[in-house]
Amino acid sequence: MDWIQAIEFFALVTGIAYVVLEILQKNAMWVLGILTGSACAFSFGVQHVWASMGLNLYYVVMSVVGLVQWRKASQQVAEGEIHLQAVPGKVGIWSVVVFFVGSLVLIQLLRATGDAQPFLDGTAAVLSVIGTWWLAQSYLQQWLLWIVANILTTTLCLTTGQYWLAILYIAYIASAVYGYFHWKKHGVYIS
Repeated sequence: MDWIQAIEFFALVTGIAYVVLEILQKNAMWVLGILTGSACAFSFGVQHVWASMGLNLYYVVMSVVGLVQWRKASQQVAEGEIHLQAVPGKVGIWSVVVFFVGSLVLIQLLRATGDAQPFLDGTAAVLSVIGTWWLAQSYLQQWLLWIVANILTTTLCLTTGQYWLAILYIAYIASAVYGYFHWKKHGVYIS
């Protein structure tokens, strides 16, 4: 195993721990998000998969935002309950607009930069940006976005030879399915 694969393996290990803590809605997940995001950003950068690299840098920043927001929200629910918010109609509409316009623009930019997989990279990145925002807001439906985004990213990793990361994203798909039902069962909507 060379050092690049070692970084991918590190991302796999921290990423699995991250998603377990995400399902349980533990604030510590955001700290692991910083580590996983940094490792994945490096790995995608080495492979010239620019949107996924940038996306993981965004994850690092959003980990700080999410930690602050979740700490506040967790004070409004009992121990063991998942704090949820309903997706406002305007957020849903803007998310659809951002997805389509953002994907079209990003795919064209990625083609111009020689990205290895501009369609997969661009659409997965934009969907993941929206999913991360929804996660920080504690929207139950963020899990559905992650199922689609992680399928796209798994395909991206397989086509670019990043097999450790492909395993991570397969685990993320399974976790997103489980997370959706776990949050739905244990969720309490807060205002």
